[in-house]
Amino acid sequence: MGIVSTILGFCGFGVGISIGLLIGYYLFIYFQPTDVKPYGLDPIVRPLVEQDSKTLQRLLPEIPQWVKNPDYDRVDWLNKFIENMWPYLDKAICKTARTIAKPIIAEQIPKYKIDSVEFEALTLGSLPPTFQGMKVYVTDEKELIMEPCMKWAGNPNITVAVKAFGLKATVQVVDLQVFAAPRITLKPLVPSFPCFANIFVSLMEKIRLEPHVDFGLKLLGADVMAIPGLYRLVQELIKDQVANMYLWPKTLQVPIMDPAKAMKKPVGILNVKVVRAIKLKKKDLLGASDPYVKMKLTEDKLPSKKTTVKYKNLNPEWNEEFNLVVKDPESQALEIIVYDWEQVGKHDKMGMNVIPLKELTPDEPKVLTLDLLKNMDPNDAQNEKSRGQIVLEALYKPFKDSEIPKDVEDSDEIQKAPEGTPAGGGLLVIIFHEAQDVEGKHHTNPYARLLFRGEERKTKSIMNDDKKVILENIKLLFDKHPLLNPTMYIKKNRDPRWEEEFQFPLEEPPTNDRIHVEVISTSSRMGLLHPKETLGYVDINLSDVVSNKRINEKYHLIDSKNGKIQIELQWRTSG
Repeated sequence: MGIVSTILGFCGFGVGISIGLLIGYYLFIYFQPTDVKPYGLDPIVRPLVEQDSKTLQRLLPEIPQWVKNPDYDRVDWLNKFIENMWPYLDKAICKTARTIAKPIIAEQIPKYKIDSVEFEALTLGSLPPTFQGMKVYVTDEKELIMEPCMKWAGNPNITVAVKAFGLKATVQVVDLQVFAAPRITLKPLVPSFPCFANIFVSLMEKIRLEPHVDFGLKLLGADVMAIPGLYRLVQELIKDQVANMYLWPKTLQVPIMDPAKAMKKPVGILNVKVVRAIKLKKKDLLGASDPYVKMKLTEDKLPSKKTTVKYKNLNPEWNEEFNLVVKDPESQALEIIVYDWEQVGKHDKMGMNVIPLKELTPDEPKVLTLDLLKNMDPNDAQNEKSRGQIVLEALYKPFKDSEIPKDVEDSDEIQKAPEGTPAGGGLLVIIFHEAQDVEGKHHTNPYARLLFRGEERKTKSIMNDDKKVILENIKLLFDKHPLLNPTMYIKKNRDPRWEEEFQFPLEEPPTNDRIHVEVISTSSRMGLLHPKETLGYVDINLSDVVSNKRINEKYHLIDSKNGKIQIELQWRTSG
């Protein structure tokens, strides 16, 4: 009986092994991709006109977006740039990824009782991604929206070592393939390099923009993805997780810089008192000088502050105070220049110096006696020559949180209606930003006219910057000669910029109302011929602004060839 049992046991073992191999082979074949051709079999090449609809549908994703969709632009230059820069981009991206991942890993591993997670290797490989097209959206906000179509069949080497319970497991990602078309938004746009404060990445549609990810995964030297059924399971899991995390309106935000600092909003006031100057040098032929002081903050486009002129005085006393708006006390400095006034010709520079604001203690007045230098070059030997001194009192007063001025234009946040607004009503705010390509037959001196519920509002006449400078100079002439007539008009401005705001307190939402906006040109000459001319108009329904709270758009002007007007509408409520 023992011999018979042994023989039957071996037979049963052999049958079990055979059945197991058959089942494993069936599962292996069943879960293999069906679109992979057998090795050695050449594909059949046919013209597109001879292909059936299923084949064409299968080929459609392989055609670049710039061929299928006219909204997408061809970006071969970008692919060439990335190809040449990829060895350096690889190192920079991996370094940034390590920096970002390190605090996240340190925060998460205690929850799962893991000792450590470390990158043993992190490189994106030698094959860069390629972009098959890019779509750029034009908006009236301070943002840039792009939708690149990206394909990346890379050879990265990402090795992560996980230690837990005294054991070490190594996970390696190889042969990564990603096909995605995300939406990338750069906002807000700021006047400091790299000119945007945040990067927002999102997927607009789960089906159309869901990325395809193909990869190999090695654990303890073996390819885990070779296990039947696991590859497809992980593939779908990654797609669902990525879509759930970043499907619009959810976004991945990558901060680049502090928007408040990048916009360089005012953070304080610098009070400067110009007390006196000592032992200035003679500049005039008659043995005297007519000194005055000009001062301004660096990185500031505002005009310089200027003291009065002290005639024929080498030790002048001013005792004049000035306030300057500070935007960045760490980088800005107060620049002081002493000039000799000349009635004819250029004013002579007598000396200068600079006070870095970071050397001033906030809320503590400081008396400074500065030597006047020719320039701020420390290696210039001429700075050793005595040019006199200047005495100043400086006090930097930073704003408190409640005192920091808010720039409504730089913020997408809608303000609340003022106190006393009816509970069911609100405040309708209409902001005229600018117009473009408006031109009249006889003259182009545009202003905007607004009609709402029988009320009429008008913007001011607009001039460009060059004409503003001319007008300011003419105004100075008028101040000296009051008998001259200061009335004048600035002509030929096809792109006026108003930046004017009108407010209408309402007892109920203007859901069924609309506004009538008209751009009008007035003649700059006296006479009855063509005194006014309409350059275009538009009627805007207010139902959208009630539901969206804020709309900022450019509207095409009716009866205008190419004219547009940018109007921002806000509906502010007390709630």
